[in-house]
Amino acid sequence: MDWALESRFTDQRAGKERCLDNYRSLISEAIAATGLSDFGPDTFREGLETLVHALNSEARLNAVGEYVLRERILGHLKQRLQIEDWYKRHPDIDDEQIIEPLIGIGLPRTGSTALSFLLAKDPAARYLSRGEAANPCPPPSMVQGNHRELFKDEAESVQGWKSHVPSGELAPAECQDLMALEFTSQLFLAFAQIPTYAEWLNNADLTACYAYERRCLKLLQWRMPTQPWRLKAPTHLLYLKYLDKAFPDARFVMTHRDPTDVMLSVIDVYADIISKFTDHLDMAYVADLNIGMWSEGMRRTLAFRDEHANNKRFFDIHFKTMQEDPVGQVRRLHSWLNQSVSEEFANGMQQWWVENAASREPVTAKRPRDYAVDLDQVRPQFSDYTNRVAGWTGRQ
Repeated sequence: MDWALESRFTDQRAGKERCLDNYRSLISEAIAATGLSDFGPDTFREGLETLVHALNSEARLNAVGEYVLRERILGHLKQRLQIEDWYKRHPDIDDEQIIEPLIGIGLPRTGSTALSFLLAKDPAARYLSRGEAANPCPPPSMVQGNHRELFKDEAESVQGWKSHVPSGELAPAECQDLMALEFTSQLFLAFAQIPTYAEWLNNADLTACYAYERRCLKLLQWRMPTQPWRLKAPTHLLYLKYLDKAFPDARFVMTHRDPTDVMLSVIDVYADIISKFTDHLDMAYVADLNIGMWSEGMRRTLAFRDEHANNKRFFDIHFKTMQEDPVGQVRRLHSWLNQSVSEEFANGMQQWWVENAASREPVTAKRPRDYAVDLDQVRPQFSDYTNRVAGWTGRQ
């Protein structure tokens, strides 16, 4: 952390009894900063109010956390104002069509990020980059030379921050930043211990969230060559019935791995991030949050797959199989999509896989007791899922 940034953290907290302003003050500040006032549909306000209340009453943020979360919330509000302004000035944006996107789902830490990087090497497809997800405006068609302003995330300015996945401005992004424009994003759960918001989000209707994500994708592809989208987010496991409303012709690629390996890894990620923003990390809370959230997500996904069993909209890839033959798995996926893999695409995937393997940090063995986890209690919560995986992938 540089001294200027540390000073901003300290100044922002000085003399304040609450870690964040109330949500109405944040809305007013975003309006004042942009000179714009139209946020579009009011559907985002319930999530914003719930989030800010939980951050103020539960999160016990330190000075760094207060600054980072406040800047993030303001950033999403300002982005939303800018998106609506572009639509107001160019109503033809809404004529754009999002056709048959391929959406990656699956438990976290199952290889879905690596898969998204491989799919991003396809010159015939369109992916959501981190720069675009963080700053949808101005849209790419209006940026000279298609050069995006350098992506900046205040969270990554924090001393000791480390990225748990391959990163970079042009790296493929999850849908989380676009979902955060409705303040219905798991992103906030990875930054702060906010059980009230977590409970609200678990039971929320995300119809408006995914409708707004579709609105953002239209803006991003406006006046650009028409290409099929490649999207992903593990969070979608919890909300497939709402995602399906916004993208009824979507197809899904689902990645799989032993849930006990997954849980320790994802708990470690959450704990590492949250610990930068609070001095009161509750490991038992982080463990219970993730085990409960992801087991419920898998139950909902199994129900969705059973309901849509005849649609053949799912393609399954096991983590072990992907590690053995990544390019071969993508070829199989594209055959299922009735699409080809060009030589340029295959070479790009092979090069990325080799380079990423060479730079990957060694994985430290994780002990369940270090994460307040009893794996014997975790396994039964995923038993219905694990019983299905072999039939879907041919692997245990």
